[in-house]
Amino acid sequence: MGAIGAVFQPELIELMRAVLDDATVLLPEAKRTSTMKAEIASHILACAAKGERNAVALRMAALSAIVECTHYSHDISPERRAV
Repeated sequence: MGAIGAVFQPELIELMRAVLDDATVLLPEAKRTSTMKAEIASHILACAAKGERNAVALRMAALSAIVECTHYSHDISPERRAV
């Protein structure tokens, strides 16, 4: 994933945590599993390791990756996708 050996400052860790929480809330409640949360966190970490620091961009990248690689995309309304 490219994040091996990455070091994140406390401010970025807090930003990533907030993005994870925001992204998780956008999922249907039944899909807010620890597995899904870990998958979202993985994408957030990968984007942050590449230098992304914008909360909206991090959230969109994580959710887009989840929607594209799972069969859950039909559960997320168009309104929720356009965050």
